[in-house]
Amino acid sequence: MACTVRWFQGEDDYWRMREFLRRVYLANGYKQLSWHVARFDYARWHCCLNCAGVGLDEVARIWEEGGNIVSFFMPDGGRGEAHFMIDPQEKSSGLEQEMLQEAEAHLPETGERGEKRLTVWAHDTDAGRISLLQRRGYIRQEWGEWQWRTSLDRALPEVRCETGYVIRSLGEGLELLERCWASGLVFHDGDITVAADNREDPGWYRNIQRAPLYRRDLDLVAEAPDGSIAGFCTAWFDDVHQSAYIEPVGTVPRHQKKGLAAALMAEALRRLKHMGAVHACVGGYTPAANKLYQSMMGETYDLYRPWVRSWQHA
Repeated sequence: MACTVRWFQGEDDYWRMREFLRRVYLANGYKQLSWHVARFDYARWHCCLNCAGVGLDEVARIWEEGGNIVSFFMPDGGRGEAHFMIDPQEKSSGLEQEMLQEAEAHLPETGERGEKRLTVWAHDTDAGRISLLQRRGYIRQEWGEWQWRTSLDRALPEVRCETGYVIRSLGEGLELLERCWASGLVFHDGDITVAADNREDPGWYRNIQRAPLYRRDLDLVAEAPDGSIAGFCTAWFDDVHQSAYIEPVGTVPRHQKKGLAAALMAEALRRLKHMGAVHACVGGYTPAANKLYQSMMGETYDLYRPWVRSWQHA
Protein backbone atom coordinates (compact mmCIF):
# COMPACT_ATOMS: atom_id res chain seq x y z
CA MET A 1 0.00 0.00 0.00
CA ALA A 2 1.44 3.38 -1.03
CA CYS A 3 1.82 6.19 1.49
CA THR A 4 -0.24 9.35 1.21
CA VAL A 5 1.53 12.63 1.94
CA ARG A 6 -0.21 15.72 3.25
CA TRP A 7 0.15 18.79 5.45
CA PHE A 8 -0.84 18.87 9.12
CA GLN A 9 -4.57 19.62 9.22
CA GLY A 10 -5.64 20.23 12.81
CA GLU A 11 -5.81 19.10 16.41
CA ASP A 12 -6.68 15.52 15.57
CA ASP A 13 -3.37 15.29 13.71
CA TYR A 14 -1.55 16.80 16.69
CA TRP A 15 -2.78 14.11 19.07
CA ARG A 16 -2.11 11.35 16.55
CA MET A 17 1.44 12.62 16.02
CA ARG A 18 2.00 12.60 19.78
CA GLU A 19 0.86 8.98 20.04
CA PHE A 20 3.07 8.09 17.07
CA LEU A 21 6.11 9.61 18.81
CA ARG A 22 5.35 7.75 22.03
CA ARG A 23 5.24 4.44 20.21
CA VAL A 24 8.38 5.18 18.20
CA TYR A 25 10.32 6.40 21.26
CA LEU A 26 9.80 3.05 22.97
CA ALA A 27 10.61 1.15 19.77
CA ASN A 28 13.91 3.07 19.58
CA GLY A 29 14.85 2.07 23.13
CA TYR A 30 14.50 5.54 24.68
CA LYS A 31 16.83 7.06 22.09
CA GLN A 32 15.70 10.27 20.39
CA LEU A 33 16.08 8.83 16.90
CA SER A 34 12.73 10.56 16.65
CA TRP A 35 11.73 13.21 19.17
CA HIS A 36 10.43 12.64 22.65
CA VAL A 37 6.76 13.67 22.74
CA ALA A 38 7.57 16.58 25.08
CA ARG A 39 10.13 17.93 22.63
CA PHE A 40 7.46 17.88 19.95
CA ASP A 41 5.12 19.81 22.26
CA TYR A 42 7.85 22.35 23.06
CA ALA A 43 8.66 22.76 19.38
CA ARG A 44 5.03 23.44 18.57
CA TRP A 45 4.12 25.78 21.39
CA HIS A 46 7.39 27.66 21.72
CA CYS A 47 9.90 27.23 18.89
CA CYS A 48 7.35 27.34 16.07
CA LEU A 49 4.60 29.52 17.53
CA ASN A 50 6.59 31.94 19.71
CA CYS A 51 9.98 32.12 18.01
CA ALA A 52 9.13 31.65 14.33
CA GLY A 53 5.46 32.64 14.24
CA VAL A 54 4.39 29.58 12.24
CA GLY A 55 1.76 26.93 12.81
CA LEU A 56 2.18 23.22 12.19
CA ASP A 57 -0.16 23.51 9.20
CA GLU A 58 2.60 25.55 7.51
CA VAL A 59 5.62 23.36 8.26
CA ALA A 60 4.64 19.80 9.29
CA ARG A 61 4.19 17.21 6.54
CA ILE A 62 2.77 13.75 7.31
CA TRP A 63 3.14 10.33 5.64
CA GLU A 64 0.32 7.85 6.24
CA GLU A 65 -0.33 4.26 5.25
CA GLY A 66 -3.68 2.61 5.87
CA GLY A 67 -4.73 5.52 8.06
CA ASN A 68 -1.66 5.20 10.32
CA ILE A 69 1.18 7.70 10.55
CA VAL A 70 4.40 6.26 9.17
CA SER A 71 6.55 9.38 9.41
CA PHE A 72 6.50 13.17 9.41
CA PHE A 73 8.91 16.06 9.26
CA MET A 74 8.93 19.56 10.69
CA PRO A 75 11.43 22.18 11.82
CA ASP A 76 12.26 23.02 15.42
CA GLY A 77 11.12 26.54 14.70
CA GLY A 78 10.73 28.16 11.28
CA ARG A 79 11.53 27.19 7.72
CA GLY A 80 15.09 26.37 6.79
CA GLU A 81 15.47 23.07 8.63
CA ALA A 82 13.85 19.65 8.86
CA HIS A 83 13.76 16.94 11.51
CA PHE A 84 12.57 13.52 10.32
CA MET A 85 10.36 11.37 12.59
CA ILE A 86 10.18 7.81 11.25
CA ASP A 87 8.72 4.55 12.51
CA PRO A 88 11.81 2.30 12.68
CA GLN A 89 9.81 -0.57 11.19
CA GLU A 90 9.03 1.57 8.14
CA LYS A 91 12.43 3.23 7.76
CA SER A 92 13.85 2.73 4.26
CA SER A 93 16.07 4.52 1.80
CA GLY A 94 13.07 5.12 -0.44
CA LEU A 95 11.02 6.76 2.31
CA GLU A 96 13.91 8.94 3.43
CA GLN A 97 14.64 10.02 -0.13
CA GLU A 98 11.00 11.00 -0.62
CA MET A 99 10.97 12.91 2.68
CA LEU A 100 14.14 14.75 1.70
CA GLN A 101 12.69 15.71 -1.68
CA GLU A 102 9.54 17.03 0.03
CA ALA A 103 11.60 18.96 2.57
CA GLU A 104 13.67 20.55 -0.20
CA ALA A 105 10.48 21.50 -2.02
CA HIS A 106 8.59 22.95 0.96
CA LEU A 107 10.89 23.89 3.85
CA PRO A 108 14.00 25.75 2.59
CA GLU A 109 14.61 29.35 3.48
CA THR A 110 15.23 31.75 0.60
CA GLY A 111 18.13 34.21 0.60
CA GLU A 112 18.21 37.74 -0.76
CA ARG A 113 19.44 36.53 -4.17
CA GLY A 114 16.92 33.73 -4.41
CA GLU A 115 19.25 30.96 -3.23
CA LYS A 116 17.72 28.10 -1.26
CA ARG A 117 19.17 26.72 1.95
CA LEU A 118 18.06 23.76 4.03
CA THR A 119 19.43 22.10 7.16
CA VAL A 120 18.55 18.44 7.74
CA TRP A 121 19.48 16.69 10.99
CA ALA A 122 20.98 13.21 11.27
CA HIS A 123 22.54 11.11 14.00
CA ASP A 124 26.18 10.21 13.53
CA THR A 125 25.18 6.53 13.61
CA ASP A 126 22.58 6.86 10.83
CA ALA A 127 24.72 5.72 7.90
CA GLY A 128 21.79 5.53 5.49
CA ARG A 129 20.65 9.12 5.99
CA ILE A 130 24.19 10.43 5.99
CA SER A 131 24.88 8.70 2.66
CA LEU A 132 21.70 10.18 1.20
CA LEU A 133 22.60 13.68 2.40
CA GLN A 134 26.09 13.41 1.01
CA ARG A 135 24.78 12.37 -2.39
CA ARG A 136 22.48 15.40 -2.40
CA GLY A 137 25.36 17.75 -1.65
CA TYR A 138 24.76 18.40 2.06
CA ILE A 139 27.74 19.33 4.22
CA ARG A 140 28.02 18.18 7.82
CA GLN A 141 28.42 20.89 10.44
CA GLU A 142 30.80 20.23 13.31
CA TRP A 143 28.44 21.51 15.99
CA GLY A 144 25.34 19.61 16.98
CA GLU A 145 23.10 18.42 19.78
CA TRP A 146 24.47 16.05 22.39
CA GLN A 147 21.38 14.05 23.41
CA TRP A 148 22.09 12.94 26.96
CA ARG A 149 19.93 10.17 28.41
CA THR A 150 19.85 8.26 31.65
CA SER A 151 17.92 5.67 33.59
CA LEU A 152 16.44 7.01 36.81
CA ASP A 153 16.77 3.60 38.41
CA ARG A 154 19.97 4.71 40.09
CA ALA A 155 21.22 6.89 42.89
CA LEU A 156 20.74 10.47 41.76
CA PRO A 157 23.36 13.17 42.32
CA GLU A 158 22.84 15.34 45.35
CA VAL A 159 23.68 18.97 44.66
CA ARG A 160 23.38 22.01 46.87
CA CYS A 161 23.61 25.54 45.57
CA GLU A 162 25.19 28.50 47.32
CA THR A 163 23.67 29.55 50.63
CA GLY A 164 20.81 32.04 50.30
CA TYR A 165 19.30 30.60 47.14
CA VAL A 166 16.11 28.51 47.18
CA ILE A 167 15.04 25.91 44.60
CA ARG A 168 11.25 25.78 44.22
CA SER A 169 8.39 25.66 41.74
CA LEU A 170 7.43 28.74 39.77
CA GLY A 171 4.94 30.87 41.68
CA GLU A 172 1.70 32.37 40.45
CA GLY A 173 0.55 35.82 39.41
CA LEU A 174 3.18 38.46 38.75
CA GLU A 175 6.07 36.02 39.16
CA LEU A 176 5.40 34.95 35.58
CA LEU A 177 6.74 38.37 34.54
CA GLU A 178 9.92 37.77 36.53
CA ARG A 179 10.33 34.39 34.84
CA CYS A 180 9.99 36.04 31.42
CA TRP A 181 12.59 38.65 32.39
CA ALA A 182 15.03 35.96 33.51
CA SER A 183 14.64 34.04 30.25
CA GLY A 184 15.58 37.13 28.24
CA LEU A 185 18.73 37.61 30.31
CA VAL A 186 19.76 33.94 30.12
CA PHE A 187 19.40 33.40 26.39
CA HIS A 188 20.54 36.84 25.25
CA ASP A 189 23.72 37.38 27.28
CA GLY A 190 22.15 39.64 29.87
CA ASP A 191 20.53 41.98 27.35
CA ILE A 192 17.99 43.94 29.39
CA THR A 193 16.26 45.19 26.23
CA VAL A 194 15.30 41.64 25.27
CA ALA A 195 14.43 40.88 28.89
CA ALA A 196 12.10 43.87 28.99
CA ASP A 197 10.42 42.82 25.74
CA ASN A 198 9.94 39.32 27.15
CA ARG A 199 8.29 40.73 30.25
CA GLU A 200 6.15 43.28 28.39
CA ASP A 201 3.88 40.56 27.02
CA PRO A 202 4.06 37.20 28.85
CA GLY A 203 1.75 35.63 26.30
CA TRP A 204 4.69 33.70 24.86
CA TYR A 205 5.19 31.91 28.17
CA ARG A 206 1.49 31.20 28.47
CA ASN A 207 1.81 29.42 25.11
CA ILE A 208 4.42 27.13 26.67
CA GLN A 209 2.08 26.49 29.59
CA ARG A 210 -0.57 25.36 27.10
CA ALA A 211 1.50 22.29 26.21
CA PRO A 212 -0.30 19.14 27.41
CA LEU A 213 2.54 17.91 29.65
CA TYR A 214 3.21 21.24 31.37
CA ARG A 215 3.16 21.04 35.17
CA ARG A 216 3.88 23.95 37.45
CA ASP A 217 5.50 21.63 40.01
CA LEU A 218 8.09 20.70 37.35
CA ASP A 219 8.65 24.31 36.27
CA LEU A 220 11.48 25.00 38.70
CA VAL A 221 13.22 28.25 39.54
CA ALA A 222 16.14 29.28 41.72
CA GLU A 223 15.15 32.22 43.89
CA ALA A 224 17.99 34.62 44.71
CA PRO A 225 18.45 36.20 48.15
CA ASP A 226 16.82 39.40 46.83
CA GLY A 227 13.74 37.44 45.70
CA SER A 228 14.48 37.60 41.97
CA ILE A 229 14.64 34.55 39.72
CA ALA A 230 18.28 33.59 39.26
CA GLY A 231 17.81 30.43 37.19
CA PHE A 232 15.28 27.94 35.94
CA CYS A 233 14.78 24.37 34.75
CA THR A 234 11.59 22.94 33.28
CA ALA A 235 10.97 19.19 33.20
CA TRP A 236 8.25 17.45 31.21
CA PHE A 237 6.96 14.09 32.45
CA ASP A 238 5.11 11.72 30.14
CA ASP A 239 3.45 9.20 32.43
CA VAL A 240 2.33 7.09 29.46
CA HIS A 241 5.82 5.59 29.15
CA GLN A 242 7.34 7.03 32.35
CA SER A 243 9.91 9.15 30.59
CA ALA A 244 10.93 12.78 30.92
CA TYR A 245 12.43 15.55 28.83
CA ILE A 246 14.23 18.57 30.29
CA GLU A 247 14.05 21.90 28.47
CA PRO A 248 15.10 24.65 29.12
CA VAL A 249 17.85 25.06 31.73
CA GLY A 250 19.49 28.41 32.38
CA THR A 251 21.13 30.72 34.90
CA VAL A 252 20.99 34.53 34.81
CA PRO A 253 24.54 35.75 34.05
CA ARG A 254 25.16 37.57 37.33
CA HIS A 255 24.19 34.44 39.30
CA GLN A 256 26.38 31.97 37.42
CA LYS A 257 29.15 29.87 39.04
CA LYS A 258 27.01 29.23 42.13
CA GLY A 259 25.85 25.70 41.31
CA LEU A 260 22.29 26.77 40.49
CA ALA A 261 21.84 24.86 37.22
CA ALA A 262 23.09 21.63 38.76
CA ALA A 263 20.89 22.11 41.83
CA LEU A 264 17.86 22.78 39.63
CA MET A 265 18.49 19.68 37.54
CA ALA A 266 19.07 17.54 40.62
CA GLU A 267 15.73 18.65 42.04
CA ALA A 268 14.00 18.04 38.70
CA LEU A 269 15.39 14.51 38.49
CA ARG A 270 14.43 13.84 42.11
CA ARG A 271 10.84 14.95 41.51
CA LEU A 272 10.62 12.97 38.27
CA LYS A 273 11.81 9.80 39.95
CA HIS A 274 9.30 10.31 42.76
CA MET A 275 6.53 10.59 40.15
CA GLY A 276 7.53 7.26 38.62
CA ALA A 277 9.76 8.32 35.74
CA VAL A 278 12.26 5.64 34.74
CA HIS A 279 14.14 7.55 32.05
CA ALA A 280 15.12 11.16 31.32
CA CYS A 281 16.81 13.01 28.47
CA VAL A 282 18.16 16.48 27.73
CA GLY A 283 19.92 18.10 24.77
CA GLY A 284 23.10 20.17 24.96
CA TYR A 285 24.62 22.42 22.29
CA THR A 286 27.56 24.07 24.05
CA PRO A 287 30.60 22.80 25.98
CA ALA A 288 29.31 24.39 29.20
CA ALA A 289 25.87 22.81 28.85
CA ASN A 290 27.32 19.41 27.99
CA LYS A 291 29.67 19.52 30.98
CA LEU A 292 26.66 20.13 33.23
CA TYR A 293 24.51 17.46 31.60
CA GLN A 294 27.28 14.88 31.73
CA SER A 295 27.71 15.52 35.45
CA MET A 296 23.99 15.05 36.07
CA MET A 297 23.03 12.40 33.50
CA GLY A 298 26.14 10.23 33.17
CA GLU A 299 28.14 9.25 30.12
CA THR A 300 25.45 8.09 27.66
CA TYR A 301 24.55 10.33 24.74
CA ASP A 302 23.77 10.32 21.02
CA LEU A 303 25.23 12.96 18.71
CA TYR A 304 22.70 14.63 16.41
CA ARG A 305 24.23 16.91 13.76
CA PRO A 306 22.95 19.41 11.18
CA TRP A 307 23.76 18.92 7.51
CA VAL A 308 23.41 21.96 5.24
CA ARG A 309 22.84 22.37 1.52
CA SER A 310 22.52 25.58 -0.50
CA TRP A 311 21.39 25.75 -4.10
CA GLN A 312 20.06 28.20 -6.65
CA HIS A 313 16.33 28.09 -7.28
CA ALA A 314 15.62 26.84 -10.80
